[in-house]
Amino acid sequence: MEPLSPAFTIDLRRLTVLRELQRRGSLARTAEALRLTPSAVSQQLAALARELGVPLTERDGRGVRLTGQARVLLTHADVIAAQLERARADLAAYGEGGRGSVTVGCFSSGILGLLPTALRALRERLPQLRVDVVEAEPPDLFTALDGGQADVAVAVDFAAAPPHTDPRYSRTDLLTDVLDIALPSDHPLAGRAEVPLRELARDPWIVGSGSSCCGAVTRSVCAAAGFTPEIRHAVNDWAALAGLVEAGQGVALVPRLVRSLYAHRALALRPAEGEPPSRNVFVAVRAGAESDPVLAAVREELARSAAVIAAGRG
Repeated sequence: MEPLSPAFTIDLRRLTVLRELQRRGSLARTAEALRLTPSAVSQQLAALARELGVPLTERDGRGVRLTGQARVLLTHADVIAAQLERARADLAAYGEGGRGSVTVGCFSSGILGLLPTALRALRERLPQLRVDVVEAEPPDLFTALDGGQADVAVAVDFAAAPPHTDPRYSRTDLLTDVLDIALPSDHPLAGRAEVPLRELARDPWIVGSGSSCCGAVTRSVCAAAGFTPEIRHAVNDWAALAGLVEAGQGVALVPRLVRSLYAHRALALRPAEGEPPSRNVFVAVRAGAESDPVLAAVREELARSAAVIAAGRG
């Protein structure tokens, strides 16, 4: 390839494609995430490689992998993206805050248990601000955040989420959400104050899909307890899960964020014996956007809502 010109330019949209390839690991998954064809992804990457004069991908069996030059470029791409976000934040701070719209991406139980208090407070604090909520989980949630389809991500730490050290995001931990065991009311262990997870190894389980945060967490919790659950039903809807438990179809782990939905259900919610299983809930924005006054207000109200929830569990 030709050496880099002193007056080279980079199409930032092509950097986004490269960043997504790093996250997804294949052209097909990158294309699906960005709603492009694999051919279009290849063309974008080839054009970026021509702009820079260095190879960015190399064959790896039937797929491709990033070159060393691509990984070096991505460290600079993170800095560039963060600086652009700081510029947007400075412009927002210069003008009148509290106008426009913000899109918050959040997992389902967070929408049920965490967002309502924060959204009510935001409506009083910034009445001219429009807040849109979309249900999403990693990795798709962070693809949307990178691409500007979401401005704030509320997520759970699990394998599909970015690591704490990811320089692309500014993140704040919100709360630790404990998971309780949901049992049919006539289950032999329903009368216990606490239930040993290991004693449920032979029960049928009701679990979310493996790609969902609760599905992934349930599987890892059971593995830590020394067994692989027999998954009889795979559902992601919390009301449907409650109905199946009520009908005696299995046991499940239920986050306390949605505990209020189960108050009048004919089932038993019991804490796990010993150290309770839990998941870490956090909020993230693109690096550099943390000083945006509107996004700062959203994060503040989410933190207040989380603090109220944590205090109530006391």
